[in-house]
Amino acid sequence: MNLSRNQRPLYLQIKNILKDRILHGVYPIKANIPSEPQLEKEFEVSKITIRNAIKELCQEGYLEKGSGKRTKVIRNTATSKLSTWKRFTEILVEEGNQVQKQLLQVEVIMTEEGTEPHQLFGAQCVRIERLYSLNNVPYTHYTHYLTTRIGEIDQWELNAQSLYEWLEEQEITLAKYRDHFAVAFANPLVEEKLRVQEKTPLLKRLRYSYDETGEVIEYSEGFYNTEMHSYIVNYDV
Repeated sequence: MNLSRNQRPLYLQIKNILKDRILHGVYPIKANIPSEPQLEKEFEVSKITIRNAIKELCQEGYLEKGSGKRTKVIRNTATSKLSTWKRFTEILVEEGNQVQKQLLQVEVIMTEEGTEPHQLFGAQCVRIERLYSLNNVPYTHYTHYLTTRIGEIDQWELNAQSLYEWLEEQEITLAKYRDHFAVAFANPLVEEKLRVQEKTPLLKRLRYSYDETGEVIEYSEGFYNTEMHSYIVNYDV
């Protein structure tokens, strides 16, 4: 696997990839991750690079070094403050599912007058399109719109971690969010990507994410095929 050519150390890039696999059930809880030689071959890096990535994940409580050369997954829950999607993913993974994500597109667009992105971000914004699959079957389609002040996006990095983690690493603090839910029809392009029939009722989620000053940093539109799995929200008391 080719890694990003940006300034981020290789071991941190690999750490994010392995962490993402843990959170999405590719490496289940109590299972061993691939051996160090296997990871060296996959990422085409040195042994010390792999060991540094694993060391970080052990320190964060995701992995535990066992006897021999095996390393076991001991935690698959995230710590990001705003990622309700991750919490839902945790439920899916706990049920024995795998969640795959695909970054479809990242681009700066000119917004159309009268649309929500135009009202929130002005004439230009960043548009990110993602598809999530449940056990290799398309399940959720998301379109994220973000302020251009987030700067340049490394698509490889964004594909290797969640949007909210990436924002945190850019030192953009999200203080709160607001979700709106409804039953709606998606446009034909989204229906095609989700492989649903025309005019299939889907769960639609709109999210507004705010920074500490109250500015909207991200607005997203998501469609869930809840015929496959209900959307579940957990509340911590």
